[in-house]
Amino acid sequence: MPPRRSRSTRWALRPRAWESEASVPKMKSHKGSQKRIGVTGSGKPIRVKSWRGHHLELKSSRRTRRYAGKALIGPEHADQVARLLPYLKKG
Repeated sequence: MPPRRSRSTRWALRPRAWESEASVPKMKSHKGSQKRIGVTGSGKPIRVKSWRGHHLELKSSRRTRRYAGKALIGPEHADQVARLLPYLKKG
């Protein structure tokens, strides 16, 4: 009669489904950056301009118009954006 195995070793011998797929762990996106940075149709990263949050009555119309809309993120920040958002769609 063969020696009896415990229940825990029986599960250890069974191949797991998640082990066969990928040995490298997934990279995590920075959730704060994910909410603030988008991408254009051609793949350039964009952000919303600052100073448009509140106290708009105190600011002149000229100032608030200047803060309206979105702005492109420059190439000097491309490495940092790629590190924070590795799965950001690129053009």
